[in-house]
Amino acid sequence: MKAGLAFVAIGGNSLIKSKDLQKVEDQHAAIRETVAHVVDLIDQGYQIIISHGNGPQVGFIMRRSEVARRAVGLHLVPLVNAVADTQGSIGYQIQQSMNNELAARNLAGQCVTLVTQVVVDEDDPAFLKPAKPVGEFFDTTQLEDIRREYPEWSLLEDAGRGYRRVVPSPEPHEIVEKPVIESLLREGYHVVAAGGGGIPVVRRGNEFIGVDAVIDKDHVSSLLASQLGADLLIISTAVEQVALNFGKPDQQLIGTMSVGQAQSYIKQNHFAPGSMLPKIEAAIKFINSGGKEVIITAPQFIKEAVLSGKGTHIIP
Repeated sequence: MKAGLAFVAIGGNSLIKSKDLQKVEDQHAAIRETVAHVVDLIDQGYQIIISHGNGPQVGFIMRRSEVARRAVGLHLVPLVNAVADTQGSIGYQIQQSMNNELAARNLAGQCVTLVTQVVVDEDDPAFLKPAKPVGEFFDTTQLEDIRREYPEWSLLEDAGRGYRRVVPSPEPHEIVEKPVIESLLREGYHVVAAGGGGIPVVRRGNEFIGVDAVIDKDHVSSLLASQLGADLLIISTAVEQVALNFGKPDQQLIGTMSVGQAQSYIKQNHFAPGSMLPKIEAAIKFINSGGKEVIITAPQFIKEAVLSGKGTHIIP
């Protein structure tokens, strides 16, 4: 009998352990380690759905594309396609690693990856104020050429290091492939979906059109976990526990907090934007949508977090 459905959101940066371990092979090794901890949950009776980040990996694709443009004049890879590319490549590594681990433990089940589109609102305010930096730095001598080649790009000066393209980060509203995910779960599969926050699309009439944007992976995970009726949302990150006053002498680790406490800590600016803040916001949304519990912890503590209270637990 299943213990329930657990949604595990794996951070893109946690797949790259250091600046010296950035190769595809290094990432695959990190994924094998992480997936072993996820399979511990399957061993306890959980069915699993996994999402993953892709920030560094998309950055690598864009960098290769930019180098190729400068070297031999090849066209750039659109950001929306880079997101799709990483859903396939990272998803392949996750599903292969999970299926190998299941076989090694003589556990039933199979993991599959689904390329996933996520609908955003074309009128989302984020499209009026692109703020998420992506890709390489350009100096002032390159600006004229870049603006001529890509007139639709927004470019901003980035902390004295040059100019970078910035893109919107709109809120997710709908997971296009949700019925397919539900069908796979009913058939007993473990599913990798909504990688990198999903491929951003807008609805125009009866069509979906891809747009260059970055959707927050944790917000999409919260939305999809809620819609699938997951019992548990696990946000895997680089730290064992959430902390107040992080990195300061009076740092305080949190074992359990309620939604009300989490909202209070947000108002007190305890959580850094682009780091812990979206994870806490995603946790609040999941609980407020009927979820029972959110755990935030590092991959190696997932089993202990579920069975004996490690990590940080957010509850109603």
